[in-house]
Amino acid sequence: MIRKMADKDRKRLKRKIHIRKRLSGTAERPRMTVFRSNKSLSIQIIDDDKGMTLASASTLEKELHGIKKNVAGGGQLGEVMGKRCLEKNIKCVVFDRSGYLYHGIVKAIADGARKAGVQL
Repeated sequence: MIRKMADKDRKRLKRKIHIRKRLSGTAERPRMTVFRSNKSLSIQIIDDDKGMTLASASTLEKELHGIKKNVAGGGQLGEVMGKRCLEKNIKCVVFDRSGYLYHGIVKAIADGARKAGVQL
């Protein structure tokens, strides 16, 4: 699987595997993971003990379709995710950047979640 990927994607997948060796979400502190594609952004809150997604937000959703895939849009999506976390009584999460650099959109998502009141 890794052999057929482009070099940039292969490096990101290696970083992702390296990060996930040490990072795990629990019921008290679930994992917030980020995914960026060329067209959209998505965030999930995952409890790795149960193997369940507790909450999610994506720019593919009908009500969030107007959010663009840029730094400002990442901040908006992070705030939406933070509000959804607080609705489900999730106050503290572990941030999983999925091999992406903590810069730009990924950082904006984390800052948006912090702004909404979630502790990362």
